[in-house]
Amino acid sequence: MSDTQYDLVVIGAGPGGYVAAIRAAQLGMKVACVDMRDTLGGTCLNVGCIPSKALLQSSEKFSEAQHALADHGVKIGKVGLDLEKMLARKDDVVDGLTKGIAFLFKKNKVEQITGTARITAPDTVEVSEPGSTTLKTKHILIATGSESMPLPGVDIDEEKIVTSTGALSLSKVPKHLVVVGGGYIGLEMGSVWGRLGAKVTVVEFLDRIVPVMDREVADEMHKSLEKQGMAFRLGTKVTEAKISKSGVTLTVESASGGEAETIECDIVLSAIGRRPFTSGLGLEELGITLDQRGFIEVDKAFQTNVPGIYAIGDVIPGPMLAHKAEDEGVVAVEMMDGQAGHIDYNAIPAVVFTAPEVASVGRTEEHLKEGGVDYRSGKFPFMANSRARASETDADGFVKILADAKTDQILGAHIIGPDAGTMIAELALAMEFSASAEDIARTCHAHPTLNEAVKEAALAAWNKPIHI
Repeated sequence: MSDTQYDLVVIGAGPGGYVAAIRAAQLGMKVACVDMRDTLGGTCLNVGCIPSKALLQSSEKFSEAQHALADHGVKIGKVGLDLEKMLARKDDVVDGLTKGIAFLFKKNKVEQITGTARITAPDTVEVSEPGSTTLKTKHILIATGSESMPLPGVDIDEEKIVTSTGALSLSKVPKHLVVVGGGYIGLEMGSVWGRLGAKVTVVEFLDRIVPVMDREVADEMHKSLEKQGMAFRLGTKVTEAKISKSGVTLTVESASGGEAETIECDIVLSAIGRRPFTSGLGLEELGITLDQRGFIEVDKAFQTNVPGIYAIGDVIPGPMLAHKAEDEGVVAVEMMDGQAGHIDYNAIPAVVFTAPEVASVGRTEEHLKEGGVDYRSGKFPFMANSRARASETDADGFVKILADAKTDQILGAHIIGPDAGTMIAELALAMEFSASAEDIARTCHAHPTLNEAVKEAALAAWNKPIHI
């Protein structure tokens, strides 16, 4: 039994949980953060966002050395792959960042507790495995994140049939990798192993990839990835996977029905999506309300229907994004402290870290059409951008800005091209302040930069672009 009375116990040390814990401590609360892992950072830092980006960066350098440096007049000999060193670098990146969060916990006097948490009362958290302790607290914040969605007929062994976790640590480059799912995770991991030499086939149930993205951007991304060698089987479902000594045999058929066929491969990556991880928390016994998809229902202060118990991040409805969880964590604890809090969910950016990168914020053109919104679209290609042409061997892609036809307010922005994930921040900030396309167009952008394409797209939406 713990003798300590906490102001807040956070369950989960991912981006939402650890950020919430630190912010609460900064506000003067006595905070404990419970997680099953010894290392902080959750799925994102340990086996998700960060290690995948490390491998994406390394594999992009490998691909550039093989295929792009010659175009810049850089002559090199035969390029070799040291996969062991590449994976070790990825692990070093993760290790350094997890230790950084541990330092921040100590700096802010957040108590880190390793174990499995279960809520037994609105003011009590029982922690077990490896130890056993009872935490008494004024508030409880659930930030347990999500887990890979299971695929019927496909049993994960993390060796030949893997989730993103297993795909981060393959001991050798597969000859043929089949990715089931055409979303962010599948396309990013498919890009990593494709650049390193694998044949990559993406099997997607829908008739398109990245279904949450603007259709025009998704189609451009599809073409770009195909040009890089990635093959796509759209409108196709997987019904069975059989493991043998030589690899995996996948049985697939048309999503609309039809005759089954098989695909032979070395490795299968199941990446059909993620679901909230709430099992074992005791939610049913406490009467906490879940929606039909298993997400925890919360009010505007992120409080559940049980007073004193809150939830943020992947366990509540909304995009499953680390930065969304971080913002929710900060707002939730500030509102516990009596402050005002607000998140504009329409101004949360999303990024796919393939090459080219894809980034978006706000509404897509399809959403606007469905809602009957009168809008203008402005688009500018990177082929007409000086910095893109000077820096990139392949300057495909564009910036697209959607603005209200009457007020000129920016309703959505979509980028496919170099460094899109960084560039989208300007447009997210613009939307946070309800900026117009004219506001962006009349803002002086440094030359030569990629962000001039944003200005030109805004000019196109508001009036006329200059450089096309």
